[in-house]
Amino acid sequence: MEQKNRLLIVIAIVALIVGAMFTSFGRGLFALNTPQVVLPSSSTSSEDPPGSAAPGQTYQRVDVTPQTVTGVIATLSRPLSYYRELTVETFWTGGSSSTQVQVWEDGGWTHSRQVLPSGVVRHDLAGADDVYYWYDGSSQYEKAPADERSSDLAQHIPTYETVLKLEPEEIVSTGYEMRGDIPCILVEVHRAQQLQRFWVGVNSGLLISAETEEAGQLIYRMTAYSPESPCPAGASFALPDGTVLHTLGS
Repeated sequence: MEQKNRLLIVIAIVALIVGAMFTSFGRGLFALNTPQVVLPSSSTSSEDPPGSAAPGQTYQRVDVTPQTVTGVIATLSRPLSYYRELTVETFWTGGSSSTQVQVWEDGGWTHSRQVLPSGVVRHDLAGADDVYYWYDGSSQYEKAPADERSSDLAQHIPTYETVLKLEPEEIVSTGYEMRGDIPCILVEVHRAQQLQRFWVGVNSGLLISAETEEAGQLIYRMTAYSPESPCPAGASFALPDGTVLHTLGS
């Protein structure tokens, strides 16, 4: 009996030693087969936007280069219905002008209202096929064929298609930057004698800002730093004679 007890004790000690060795070395053996996770490196020409890891953000930061930036921007989804405000400025030697623009977008229709430097208020209403424009105080309007650029051109901003169709050799710099409080993808382009910069919001896919320099002098700037909001219920997509071309949500 005593010999049997000694045998059981020896077996228990051996089991403990084996278990300890497995615990110490087993993890290393399994780790050899664990794939390595590689995070994206910092993008060119800028640092991570402040607050990029804050809760509630819906974008994932990836590298952007002159070769990939248009593809990255193409994956962003612009809202189908929204309201926002923007400012368009032009500069020349000895002077400048500023235009305030309100934009209502819904269901493929865009209504923009511009307060021109002269104080005159112009309206542009663009759909898939036609664009209409008129001025406050008049029931008369003009009509012209529309295309994919009509909405942006009516707001005096570079078209979305302009950014998407850039050639890599035209792009001199890319990266991430905060514009106002909005994280953006920056694209810097050199064309002829002009240097153009575009900032596209990573959350909205909308153009947040744009600048054009010529001979080192700023000649154009567009800013839309206030975040877009849902298109309000009272938004109008009607002509000045009362003809309704679109109703919200239809």
